[in-house]
Amino acid sequence: MTITPVTPQAMTAEQREQFERDGYLIVRNVLSPDEVAHYAAAVDRVYAEHEAVGKLGADASLHKLSAVASCPELNGLVDHPAVFPLVWSMIGWNVHVYHSHLDVHPPIKQTKPYRFEWHQDGGRQNGELETDPRPRLSVKLAFWLSDVSEPGRGNFKVVPGSHKMNRIDGPPSRDIEWPDPAGAIEVCVHPGDAVFFDRRIWHARSNNYSEITRKAVFFGYTFRWIATRDERPAPEHVARLNPVQRQLVGALEGRIDDPVDGGDHAWGYFPDEVPLYTDLKERGLLDSSFPWLRR
Repeated sequence: MTITPVTPQAMTAEQREQFERDGYLIVRNVLSPDEVAHYAAAVDRVYAEHEAVGKLGADASLHKLSAVASCPELNGLVDHPAVFPLVWSMIGWNVHVYHSHLDVHPPIKQTKPYRFEWHQDGGRQNGELETDPRPRLSVKLAFWLSDVSEPGRGNFKVVPGSHKMNRIDGPPSRDIEWPDPAGAIEVCVHPGDAVFFDRRIWHARSNNYSEITRKAVFFGYTFRWIATRDERPAPEHVARLNPVQRQLVGALEGRIDDPVDGGDHAWGYFPDEVPLYTDLKERGLLDSSFPWLRR
């Protein structure tokens, strides 16, 4: 697999300004054609395994949680140097992947019944946190393995700037037809592009009425003091991960397993034992002007 060499760089001031304004960024050509082919083949394998045992959705789609545990070949995406710096630039070094999934959506042959799907990520966070706007808490990376450069291919739909809005207008019932929120767009990207977004942005997915099967992989990153919902990869797969990847998939060992200090470890009390912290420190990428990048 040919990988385009990339030196990790912190988010630029221009990227930060755009992200804070719009709630998302498009990063072009993150994956080389070989990487796209490699990861798409891995996703195809998982899809075929589920198809063989009748575990696809009613529309033949697959929404598989715990991306790396479910498909170990995807581990190179967890800390991909072309886009992972966006994650630690926004939420720091004491992070992990708390929610990830691979998605396959074949073409829809018949019109689907209407359902209002606009939402913010985070579930109960959006009802239990009291501020306006609610805190960011997590960010997400979406890697595109299929061509969604035109609308109607299962595109990521967003309302730019809506990450600062706690609510949008919606129907009294999800099955009542309702117009998309004002300003909503379909994000059009090519295979190998990535989208980085704030969990609070209001988003949905367009129906895929094209002839192209939609394939994407999503990783949600949050602070290590917030519980993960992902499964831990099997030990034989963990053995092939680098230290930062082990941190991100919840597979660190040592003091973190201590019955007393383990919780403090997740709270970031021992930064020199957190691989991402030491990596950023060695690269001179810690920036004390941002609280989440201080010791």
